[in-house]
Amino acid sequence: MEIKELDSVVVRFSGDSGDGMQLAGNIFSTVSATIGNGISTFPDFPADIRAPQGSLTGVSGFQVHIGAGTVYTPGDKCDVLVAMNAAALKTQYKYAKTGATIIIDTDSFGPKDLQKADFKTEDYLGEMNIDPDRVIQCPLTKMVKDCLADSGMDNKAIMKCRNMFALGLVCWLFNRDINLVNNFLRDKFAKKPAIAENNIKVVQAGFDYGHNVHASVPNTYRIESKTKVPGRYMDITGNKATAYGLIAAAEKAGLKLYLGSYPITPATDVLHELSKHKSLGVTTVQCEDEIAGCASSLGASFAGALAVTSTSGPGICLKSEAMNLAVIMELPLVVLDVQRGGPATGLPTKSEQTDLLQVLFGRNGESPLPVMAACSPVDCFDAAYQACKIALEYMTPVVLLTDAFVANGSGAFKLPNLEEYPAINPPYVPEEMKGKWAPYNRNENGVRYWAVPGREGFTHILGGLEKDNETGAISTNPENHDLMTRLRQQKIDNIKVPDLVVEGDKDDADLLIVGFGGTYGHLHAAMDEMRAAGKKVALAHFKYINPLPKNTSEVLKKYPKVVVAEQNMGQLAGFLRMKVDNFVPAQFNQVKGQPFVVAELVEAFNEYC
Repeated sequence: MEIKELDSVVVRFSGDSGDGMQLAGNIFSTVSATIGNGISTFPDFPADIRAPQGSLTGVSGFQVHIGAGTVYTPGDKCDVLVAMNAAALKTQYKYAKTGATIIIDTDSFGPKDLQKADFKTEDYLGEMNIDPDRVIQCPLTKMVKDCLADSGMDNKAIMKCRNMFALGLVCWLFNRDINLVNNFLRDKFAKKPAIAENNIKVVQAGFDYGHNVHASVPNTYRIESKTKVPGRYMDITGNKATAYGLIAAAEKAGLKLYLGSYPITPATDVLHELSKHKSLGVTTVQCEDEIAGCASSLGASFAGALAVTSTSGPGICLKSEAMNLAVIMELPLVVLDVQRGGPATGLPTKSEQTDLLQVLFGRNGESPLPVMAACSPVDCFDAAYQACKIALEYMTPVVLLTDAFVANGSGAFKLPNLEEYPAINPPYVPEEMKGKWAPYNRNENGVRYWAVPGREGFTHILGGLEKDNETGAISTNPENHDLMTRLRQQKIDNIKVPDLVVEGDKDDADLLIVGFGGTYGHLHAAMDEMRAAGKKVALAHFKYINPLPKNTSEVLKKYPKVVVAEQNMGQLAGFLRMKVDNFVPAQFNQVKGQPFVVAELVEAFNEYC
């Protein structure tokens, strides 16, 4: 048997919602990140709490792209497909490359299983034109039962270990050290060591099975790490990275962190993660509804905490009035919007970029606030940190956009050194202003001073009615309202954000690709593929959307052709047309609830150059 070294590989685990495919995929990606591989993952699961077993609609998938260097996307199609039942093979084979290795559990391909999966004959491989030589046909369920026959576990518990057999087999296929898997399991099930050891036993059985039948699979594979920056790495999801970024910002600012939230897919994991860190000064409150979550955070902000509220698109609708209250009171607040498919309940577990115009303009009155968008799961840490810095230093609510793809996906995260991150300096009211301070006195950046309750001589009241610029008293004066409206806008315009960076053929590109947020990896991969084919292509990706980088107009007008690609019907393109005179870009829009497919992007972009 030969060990072949590869630059990258894509593996897709698939099975019933209860088959543990997310866990198996997560462990495999964690092990890969630990040894220094670049990774990008895509959990793809239905919205059903528990779909009927063996049904086509109940298939859950987890795709991971592992590379020797930087990995930008989870991959369009997989090199290895694990299909735990007939329905998984039927629905997921379309994501497999020609010649991909298929691993199946033959015990889950009985007549009833095939019928549920809508196969017409018992020759399911022939019916799908799959070459049997590329299929590892394993009696996986029977082997797991045999492996755990003496464990004392009941049949239901044994069946939950099937995913670990598949994981062991994949670890053999890719020459992975299963001791790293064992360590993960012992840590995960630290309070249930018997369960950990039984799962470890099954992982070993899967690994041994691969070794014993290697004649049917001529090669195993190795992906050597080419990490350029030394350090400690971990596999991290976007939601967890967001939570860590919020904690880091609170520590840097010397503040308590408060999260007022209401559970909603796909943002709930941020609430779950932050609730684990009371020892770090984090307070989490699960409120009775979205409005209460945002309003309680605003109260915490008034009291002097770093306040956050988290939600998805439907929750933004409900929070909008409290967000507007934060705008007029000029209090710091971070609003996390993990975008999902809409409208209404829509596609709760799928991903879109369809909330952009809502967070920019979806409030009554002139209500300006900063909007940012994280570009990858790993970038969620930095994006959350920067959102907190802007909120605290400019006394404003800030919306941080992620999406289901970024939030649930993961990447190899280099543990940061917080000393390298910029200071966060809230504009506390100077002591020398005691006795002559009013709530809307401002510093040189147009930011009102923050007087935390409890400071003698700085008692004040804030509220939703318009206030006088000089005294802070309620005012209906037309000129004052016009002035306050302009001051709130100017404060946002004064926010210093980094210039827009152009990658690729930045000096002489024939085509500039433009995007924002979680599509960065796919757009970058499309640019790389086009440049490899000899095309002159560049990429400008927006992380800061309001205010726009100062060089936005210069960049967008520099290139002969520009295409804006986004997972909506053209919201960023419309906003850029509004902000940049005479800017009329081409557009690429999809609203499928799925990440872009790089091959489709390349095909579309080739029409412009």
